[in-house]
Amino acid sequence: MVIATAVIMGLSLSASAHGAVVGEGVSTRGAASGQLTAVGPRSDAPADEAGLGPQHRAAALVEQMSIEAQAASIVMGHIPTTDTAALRQYMGQGLGGFILMGANIPGDGAALTTITDALTVDPELPPLVAVDQEGGIVSRLPGDTYPASTTLKTSPAAETSAAFSARAALVADAGISVDFGTVADVTADPGSFIFGRALGTDPQSAADRVAAATTAQESLIASTLKHFPGHGAAPGDSHHAIPETAKTLEEWRASDAVPFVAGVDAGASVLMFGHLAYTAVDPAPASLSPRWHEIAREELGFDGVIVTDDLGMLQSSGIPEYADPVANAVIAVSAGTDLVLMIAGSTAETAGQITAGLSAAVDAGTLPEDRLAEAATRVMTLRLQSTAASAEWALCPDCEPAG
Repeated sequence: MVIATAVIMGLSLSASAHGAVVGEGVSTRGAASGQLTAVGPRSDAPADEAGLGPQHRAAALVEQMSIEAQAASIVMGHIPTTDTAALRQYMGQGLGGFILMGANIPGDGAALTTITDALTVDPELPPLVAVDQEGGIVSRLPGDTYPASTTLKTSPAAETSAAFSARAALVADAGISVDFGTVADVTADPGSFIFGRALGTDPQSAADRVAAATTAQESLIASTLKHFPGHGAAPGDSHHAIPETAKTLEEWRASDAVPFVAGVDAGASVLMFGHLAYTAVDPAPASLSPRWHEIAREELGFDGVIVTDDLGMLQSSGIPEYADPVANAVIAVSAGTDLVLMIAGSTAETAGQITAGLSAAVDAGTLPEDRLAEAATRVMTLRLQSTAASAEWALCPDCEPAG
């Protein structure tokens, strides 16, 4: 494997160990102090012995897995610790991913890479390591001084590209392969809880910046669009409730859908479904709705990994029917989700309980076996893509600074 090296704003990183190179072709991306140029071809993932791409290899790997192993592989868990032994033991369950929160982040970069390294039990198949690194209001990693939504929403889209190029390098350098960092929600209401995190105040301005952020990140990490189908239309905070809107599907297509379409077209690897309800489309939260999963796949043409927002948020809503995170996980996967995320209220046992619940649902016939295999294959494909590296990155001395 050819190691990809990037130098962005003083950061140097090896994508074979830390970060992802996702996509194809020769790319140039803006960095806040200059431009990045990819030298030589890049591939999505190392081909297997038969010369097949990551999706075929992923399908072959999943076919060899037990139902329980497939179930574990679509769980992205969390425990609040920096104890590397505890993290390694936790990931020994075969989980497909881990999300880093504040309690996992030490004070310096070297210590952080020790933690992310500890999450990899099998070096040949690292898990997806994710973080919420939007910048600004939602920022987990130290050293992210780059412009964020509060200023980018009124700045030219080129500045969004520059900021997210630098942010992606920071994330990748920490050994993180997925950033839940692109807010594709749109609202002009300063009173909305999502207003300060949105990249635009109208559909087209948000779409321009979402596309710029996505293109910039996908060169180094897997980027994520959130919170589908759009939080701006649904007032309230989904951390504590199930926000609702009566907006129709036609109204959605002309408004909140626009930034998500732009991000999907720009190549986003991950689409995060929100715990919010467009009641005219489906009274259930989108994260549990087969109809919204169908819309994402068939209307938007999204073929990457669909992930739930934190299932613990559904529990925190206080609504009795969403009190069991295991049941929520089964419903979400049955609806079309590929990766279930659990943070709030998560203990060292929770991920294993979700794994067991998914396996039991297959045995009971409430979760089709082929639906689980499909989800596991999508997650496995992204894991294989996230280990790929065949480009060399360096600052382009002849390029004009972006922004």
